[in-house]
Amino acid sequence: MALPTWIAVDWGTTHLRAYAIGPEGVLADAASEDGMGQLARDGYEPALLRLISPWLAPGRVTEVVACGMVGSRQGWFEAPYRTVPCTPLDSASLVTVPTRDARLKLRLVPGLRQDSPADVMRGEETQIAGALAVLPGFDGVFCLPGTHSKWVQVSAGEVVSFQTAMTGELFSLLSSQSVLRHGMQGDGWDEQSFRNALSDAISRPERLAARLFALRAEGLIAGLSAASARARLSGLLIGIELAAARPYWLGQSVALIGAEGLCATYARALAAQGIAARQLPAAACTIAGLSRARTPKVSA
Repeated sequence: MALPTWIAVDWGTTHLRAYAIGPEGVLADAASEDGMGQLARDGYEPALLRLISPWLAPGRVTEVVACGMVGSRQGWFEAPYRTVPCTPLDSASLVTVPTRDARLKLRLVPGLRQDSPADVMRGEETQIAGALAVLPGFDGVFCLPGTHSKWVQVSAGEVVSFQTAMTGELFSLLSSQSVLRHGMQGDGWDEQSFRNALSDAISRPERLAARLFALRAEGLIAGLSAASARARLSGLLIGIELAAARPYWLGQSVALIGAEGLCATYARALAAQGIAARQLPAAACTIAGLSRARTPKVSA
């Protein structure tokens, strides 16, 4: 493989992903489970080198641009938040990180903060910048489903406001650590159960706690299947997220950024509300965003 021009890194809480970039695009990619949650501060550089050493050469400095939790207060080196409203990225605000290995020139992308109501993001700002490269002139809302789903209002190339929902984390906790776990073992999916629960949660979100325990009760006395229980739990949680985010998506152009399967689920949920959402792959948006971050914007 030819040596890369630069290396793009997406470093989250649970995973580390790197892409060797050449003049024609991605030359190679690699991933590990060395996320922020598994590393002490002195473990970041070794973790990065374990992944990208094959792409480095003696006596040659390679530029690395990274986004995500690597720049958090608990990460390798803190990259202070930028305050909205602002563009998702600003190449002048990238933070240079001292490294022991002279082959590395590492810079981190800052996250974004919203003072009222208080909210923060790290990593999503890079995907938003990449999405704007794919959809120039887009005015509307980006939804980034995941552990902590983001709803982001964008206008004139700036992030105006955003809102976070802990939907993915709640699903994980409830399905694996709560009393509901007993009825969630197994695979499968019941689409009608998902749609019914979604509609119920959007129309009456205040009933969530009662609807959740009903999953346990129906498993005990009515033989509710694991496929139906998991689909209903997903529908309930996405439903209350959509109810809370209604001011973001109602009457707006919406684009989804994330994993294909999860984005498809959100697309179906939005379609039930009359919203046709576009879907963009997370990795491609991340790479496009990091490419924008490393290149200063030239004024016309």
